Amino acid sequence: MTENEMGTLIVDSAFEIHTHIGPGLLESAYQKCLIHELENQGLNVLSEVKLPLRYKGIKFDCGYRIDIWVHKKVIVEVKMVDTLLDIPKAQLLTYLKLTGCKLGYLLNFKTSRMKSGIKRMVNKL
Repeated sequence: MTENEMGTLIVDSAFEIHTHIGPGLLESAYQKCLIHELENQGLNVLSEVKLPLRYKGIKFDCGYRIDIWVHKKVIVEVKMVDTLLDIPKAQLLTYLKLTGCKLGYLLNFKTSRMKSGIKRMVNKL
């Protein structure tokens, strides 16, 4: 399955969750629901994956964690914020670079319409 095919399943699942429970819950609730939806579709999903920083050959544990990592190819960060600012976007782009992944999604469930809460990001390796 390609990254784009996984991305379609991720976005469709986000719409499904938002339709059923709407905005207003904690990020962790949406994360659990998204993991459930993706696993039910047969995807290999990892959550809260520690992501070390490698600097000059040294590995540092700086507390970075990937919310959801699908098939170790697509990174999903779940947010519950009024507006997606530049910091979460930079964070996702950094995660993509550190892992070598090409595709990531920021999913902000604190929107009246899920469509406006989806930010697709591509790592131009």
